Amino acid sequence: MERVRFGVLGPLQVEGGRVPGPAKHRALLAALLLSAGRVVPIERLMALVWDDRPPASAEPVLRVYVSALRKVVGGITTAPGGYLIDVRPGDVDCHRFERLVGQARTAREAGRVAEAAAGFKAALGLWRGAALADVDSSALRRLHGVPLEELRLTALEERVALDLSLGRGGEVVGELRGLVAAFPLRERAWARLLDALCQAGRRSEALEAYQEARQTLVDELGLEPGAELREAHRRALSSEPAPAPSRRMPINETPPDISDFTGRAHVLSWITTAAQRQTRASGSGAVGSGAVGSGAGGSGGSGVDGRLAPVVLVIHGPPGCGKSAVAVRAATRLDLPDGRLYASLDARPPGAVLEDLLRSLGCPDGAVPAALDERVRMYRSLTATRALLLVLDDAADEAQVRPLLPTGPGSLTLVTSRSPLAGLEAARAYELGVLDPDEAVAMLAGVAGRDRVAAEPEAARRIVRLCDGLPLALRIAGSRLARKPGWTLEHLAGRLGDERRRLDELSAGDLAVRSSLALGYRGLADPQRRLLRSLGALSAPDFAPWVLGADLEPLAEAGLLQSRGLDEAGQERYGWHDLTRLYAAERLAEERSVPVAADSGGEPAGRSGAEGEDGAGRGRGPVSGREARARVLAEIAGEVLDRTRRARTALLPAEPGSGQTVARTAEEIMETGRLRTEARWLGAERRFLVATVGDFHDVGLHEAAWRLAFYLTPLFELGAHHDDWHATTATGLDAARAVGHRQGEALLLRGLADLHRAEGRPQSAAAALRAAQPLVEGLELARITLRLGLVEQRPEAAERALAGCLRVFEEAGDRRGRADALRALGAVRRDLAVLESALAAYRELGDPRGEAESLRDLAGLHLDARRHAEARECAERRLRVNRRLGDRLPEAASLLLLARIATSEGVPGAAEAYAREAVATFERHGDRRGAGRALLVLARARLELDETDGAVEAITRAMGEFDVLSDTQGRAEAESLAREARGRGGRPWRDYADSEGRRPSVGHE
Repeated sequence: MERVRFGVLGPLQVEGGRVPGPAKHRALLAALLLSAGRVVPIERLMALVWDDRPPASAEPVLRVYVSALRKVVGGITTAPGGYLIDVRPGDVDCHRFERLVGQARTAREAGRVAEAAAGFKAALGLWRGAALADVDSSALRRLHGVPLEELRLTALEERVALDLSLGRGGEVVGELRGLVAAFPLRERAWARLLDALCQAGRRSEALEAYQEARQTLVDELGLEPGAELREAHRRALSSEPAPAPSRRMPINETPPDISDFTGRAHVLSWITTAAQRQTRASGSGAVGSGAVGSGAGGSGGSGVDGRLAPVVLVIHGPPGCGKSAVAVRAATRLDLPDGRLYASLDARPPGAVLEDLLRSLGCPDGAVPAALDERVRMYRSLTATRALLLVLDDAADEAQVRPLLPTGPGSLTLVTSRSPLAGLEAARAYELGVLDPDEAVAMLAGVAGRDRVAAEPEAARRIVRLCDGLPLALRIAGSRLARKPGWTLEHLAGRLGDERRRLDELSAGDLAVRSSLALGYRGLADPQRRLLRSLGALSAPDFAPWVLGADLEPLAEAGLLQSRGLDEAGQERYGWHDLTRLYAAERLAEERSVPVAADSGGEPAGRSGAEGEDGAGRGRGPVSGREARARVLAEIAGEVLDRTRRARTALLPAEPGSGQTVARTAEEIMETGRLRTEARWLGAERRFLVATVGDFHDVGLHEAAWRLAFYLTPLFELGAHHDDWHATTATGLDAARAVGHRQGEALLLRGLADLHRAEGRPQSAAAALRAAQPLVEGLELARITLRLGLVEQRPEAAERALAGCLRVFEEAGDRRGRADALRALGAVRRDLAVLESALAAYRELGDPRGEAESLRDLAGLHLDARRHAEARECAERRLRVNRRLGDRLPEAASLLLLARIATSEGVPGAAEAYAREAVATFERHGDRRGAGRALLVLARARLELDETDGAVEAITRAMGEFDVLSDTQGRAEAESLAREARGRGGRPWRDYADSEGRRPSVGHE
């Protein structure tokens, strides 16, 4: 097949084919050729073809243009998101031109002057006129034509300098006169003309040319000639020859590396891998020997001949996480052929930064253009054939970075920012978090002294926790210890432990955590500042936007919040470091300006919340720090309580105490999807809601505190979150007692009794219920009595209490209470008919979770009577309900029930499979008691399969769980099973004791 070559350095050209006629077709072809071998996104093509103003129908019309163009030009293919033309960049004159210029510069730097001059001449010979001369697209000319023209002029000037060094001054005078006529403000061209005239023996003409150039600059710009042109004039006056072109020495502007730099292997590997792939593919330079391993990197966009696009890597994260240190560490260990540039951006405009970069690249002071777009064009020309490493530190946004990116193939730019700079084209980002605990301790030791840290390891870890693992905070803490040899680590940890003083303590010299956070805060717009202050009222580690009814993304972009991605409820979730939380709380207390009404700037929505007993939420005047916090919390209280109550109602339809005891008919039963959605929402919000119970109580919103604690109990029960259950119940009880709310206190005592029952402590459950009885009367008293019946140790007394409760509920028409009483009574009496009635009652209420618990009781009753088929049917029905609702721990309990049934049926293989799956689920959700019980069932199944070693392993693990829980009954059952396993032989017990770090006590060895 005949090879086709293309030209854009002049009118559009197709050698061996024909140029498309329609203007839009020519623009489309030019856009593809300028990115030969690389995919051009559809959006970019539309912008280029329609000059940044594509019509609404642009995309389908573009497809028509592509189809028509394919009939004229081959090699146009469709790719994901765009199109590409499958030709070698070397077959397009602009790419060939750039490559030849790069080769000429390489030859010049190697001292091969004649070869370099010939190379520049060959490159310039490719031009046939103005770039893209007949292409009707100002966007293409702006983005591609102007940089190409600038590179052409620079290459011409560089070639003339080489010709002068070879004594060819007389040959280039005419060419230079044409150049200064076309570009009369280009001082370097005038300087070369002076040198050429002098070399040709025409010194008087050189002096006249200088006066002409000076007059032009003064008339047009009001400026005297710059240093380069003045130097050429001086040489003309003194008859001094022009200096020979010097080799370009690599630049090295990166700050010094930190001697006590610690950790960060993964991000350094990510950067190093990108650089290694770039340099290997481009064949230029080498990565320094200090590079860190291999990792998840990637290469730049590559053409079919291996020509690489520059790589841009963004390292982003919160203030003080060590982004700059990582970038400098990586830069000092990478060697690119043309060196390293560094620019600290902060709030500097791109033009000012470009001025510094151009000077670093050798541009004389007087030659730096005044206009930003001219500086950008010159910068791109100077970097077009260089393989540079550029560090752009502390970037504010994409607009600040774009003009500063070098264009040379093989170049690598490292950008640090608090924002991920998601709009930066073709950039890849790495979110830098805090140090892990071991790295953080190592960093503290590196600054404070390894012996001191080794002497107080627990205090060191406490300091690490109080510093959030944040490198800046750790460096400050270490510096304070280094300056105070008389301090112990425990002393500093104690000082940091006071939240009110922690930000004051984390200050040393010109380093301060507060100052670092303040930079991000001051960069926010006023509405976002108010939003951050409002968040300062919360102690939760993470939250969703609904809490304040505001978009939190601007705070994440500023690095003050971190996006945690989508939670299990499908909400975007944001978190923050504890030091950021303290700073936000400090701003709220000190500025005392609380946003309490929504506005277009994204402030928290004003919602009718529960007001504290101290009147929190009223008024708009100056307030104290505590009052400011109370106002924010009062504003969100109504929404928090309403959402949580609705979720509880979905979990427990017509639940006692909710005020909704009317039965639900079949038509009113909620869809399963909604039940699962509410359960997922509660799971996603658990940590936020637990923290908010404490927040409400702290500021005097006692009514909101106890209600929220009560609403959360079914979530804790379903997920076995016993620590959260204990904490919120204790806080809720304090809150209810603080306002004298007897029913609230009783409801929470009832929940506490349920918790004690779940933990296998019936006596503690009974004590809580007896404490609740005097606080209530009527139906609520019956509900408490019902639970007392469940923990009553004497069957006759339990049956009497439950039967009495059933009569009360039936007389009052409380059908939910009746269903609960029927189930409890059926379980105590072991009465199949009563349990069937309970199942029917839950079905009428539309409570699938109540149905599931009744099915469990029925399955157990059938199993005890060895009615295996009936037991299995009930257990399988329960399992289907659990899975439909997404209730993982009840699902594990159903699997465990099926394992017991399979064991009783003599099918140990099935029992082993069910029990293994149940163990995994219990362990995954942190239910140690459930895991211990399941491990015993698993061990029994393995014994029946003659897998004694596996059984002993399961028993040993079960003992460990029961020991942690101080569950003497579970431990006794495990020891009994262990004796049985010991009698069957197998792996010695000592082996398990060694591997688990403990020795099971199973009687005499």
